[in-house]
Amino acid sequence: MAKPLLFQLGESEISLAMSKIDRSKLYGFKEIQALDESNHVCELATLAGDGCTLIGRGGTGMGWLDADGAWADKSELTPVDKDGKPIEPVPSSFSGPIKLFDTAMVEDYLEHNIRLVYAMEALGEADDLIAELNRGTIFRFPYSYRGGLESDTAFLLTNESGDVMMAVGTPTQVEFIGMTAPAASVDESGGEEEDADLMDFDMI
Repeated sequence: MAKPLLFQLGESEISLAMSKIDRSKLYGFKEIQALDESNHVCELATLAGDGCTLIGRGGTGMGWLDADGAWADKSELTPVDKDGKPIEPVPSSFSGPIKLFDTAMVEDYLEHNIRLVYAMEALGEADDLIAELNRGTIFRFPYSYRGGLESDTAFLLTNESGDVMMAVGTPTQVEFIGMTAPAASVDESGGEEEDADLMDFDMI
């Protein structure tokens, strides 16, 4: 279980433990192993640009070069926006209490691409927060795991069972193209059933 997040609602501080929910917990998972002729597990390697050098796991890294191609230390770099103005880094959400004051409508929540979902468990008194969430309130706040140049948007809400959940995502970039797009045609001669037979369950 990850480090708990500390929230502040009014004068109260509430600590919530986080448990990440991923697809493997919901649907299970499968793993494919490649074996050699001696049944030893093969490991992934990278073929270098010379076409003959194999680089094993951990043998590659990321570096930074300046405009002249010289090696640059990351501590010497200054992040800027598209206008060249310095970007103020955001702190980690674990560095202090998260104040819950900004609320969101359901429509606001649905306008985000959710990429992370956590089940939250209260570590101590949290009746006021849970009661507020059960009334349908959705709290919105910036979230950053490690801190960095920008934060994601997080929502604190409850599911149908009354469990406290945290969803993390980014605003959806959707453009309305109009009402003149042709409707999809359906082949009533049985083609729909044939397509169903060809469904690849690995895609689920």
